[in-house]
Amino acid sequence: MLYSPLESFFAACTQGSQEAFVVEGEDKHGLYQYYAGIHHSHTLYIQTSTNNSAATNILCPFRALSTSFLEHLKDKLEDYMARFSKVRIVRTKKREGLIRTRLLGASMARGEVLTFLDSHCEVNVNWLPPLLNQIALNHKTIVCPMIDVIDHNHFGYEAQAGDAMRGAFDWEMYYKRIPIPPELQRADPSDPFESPVMAGGLFAVDRKWFWELGGYDPGLEIWGGEQYEISFKVWMCGGEMFDVPCSRVGHIYRKYVPYKVPSGTSLARNLKRVAETWMDEFAEYIYQRRPEYRHLSTGDISAQKELRKQLKCKDFKWFMAAVAWDVPKYYPPVEPPPAAWGEIRNVAANLCVDSKHGATGTELRLDICVKDGSERTWSHEQLFTFGWREDVRPGEPLHTRKFCFDAISHNSPVTLYDCHGMKGNQLWGYRKDRTLFHPVSNSCMDSNPAEKKIFMARCDPLSETQQWIFEHINMTILEKFNHHASS
Repeated sequence: MLYSPLESFFAACTQGSQEAFVVEGEDKHGLYQYYAGIHHSHTLYIQTSTNNSAATNILCPFRALSTSFLEHLKDKLEDYMARFSKVRIVRTKKREGLIRTRLLGASMARGEVLTFLDSHCEVNVNWLPPLLNQIALNHKTIVCPMIDVIDHNHFGYEAQAGDAMRGAFDWEMYYKRIPIPPELQRADPSDPFESPVMAGGLFAVDRKWFWELGGYDPGLEIWGGEQYEISFKVWMCGGEMFDVPCSRVGHIYRKYVPYKVPSGTSLARNLKRVAETWMDEFAEYIYQRRPEYRHLSTGDISAQKELRKQLKCKDFKWFMAAVAWDVPKYYPPVEPPPAAWGEIRNVAANLCVDSKHGATGTELRLDICVKDGSERTWSHEQLFTFGWREDVRPGEPLHTRKFCFDAISHNSPVTLYDCHGMKGNQLWGYRKDRTLFHPVSNSCMDSNPAEKKIFMARCDPLSETQQWIFEHINMTILEKFNHHASS
């Protein structure tokens, strides 16, 4: 049985000698509507003890706008919380953001373990003991539950695709999930496994160890980058981090951003601050992909640098070699050269593939090639990269978007879909006869010049509607692709 956020957490809060706090600062996650319409917040923290003989404290900060215009976050919230005798509300005086409000909540805790969760979560059965067990084995451990998916529209509950996977990142600092390598797979798949970075804000940690690490960097603004900061720090400064398959927590992945970010707040600034503090020379790989980051101010990071020195933390090169050694296989710091890139021109129509800056589900179309005099408006997107993953993405080699050409059958449209890096429907081959071959459907990308449609069809190397010319081709790389495909 699953419980709504308030009932599930506060039921635990009010057992025995436990105590809970509600820290109200601001609603980063947009006052998500739960059930009766009162279960709104940002982050819940649970603090408990790993020692059964010790008094156990549970800290459940429930954050919302202290000056909110929403009535249910004022007296209505106070009245609702009054039902829980061991819960009290602590309101910040102004909007502090996720990171500093989490620090405020953690500073009030008195038990041995802190657990941080988002409010738009629901805990599953027996979720907490597996986390505490790992910390009991080594107090310098951060542990994360498996994060299941609660559907944004109908609250359906299911595991993420692939279920247990390692947390990773690409060199634009987007969070990624990669398979557990054979070297780290356990005989029992329910055993905890090491993970380089956490997915976000769902984790448990020994309270003393959290503060020994300096907690979160208070210089990070509102939200963003904090999961990398705490992950790099725990590994590089003598700790370890595990994901725990037996601990399951559902999380709502919203389809929109329901909160306002204060003007002047920048996720990019947070990411650069983390990079400059922890990533050493590897930060350059980020700047190569995000050159606009070079000119951003990180603010004063001298205290963070001093903390790293005091804790005798290892360097990021060690982190990449000892902890995240499998990440470059999926997201190499130096991008391998592509097989082809530039415009993709259809031989029969003399028109170019155009993705119109679309997102998932957008059907590719033919349009007048920009280089042939089409207006250079923002609406056109005619540069593509056939890269080392053997997928095709909008953009130039070092600046591709995170969408890939995708087809589901031998007669389906060709659409953009979120790149997953697992080949399948996004695996393509560019053959000597100029066809774009799709191995999964055993068909080729075709077109209807009159209707400007692009779709899959049975391969016909003599058909010019199936022949495509890339603007630039690296024959050495392309031959390697084709040799691999035929072997």
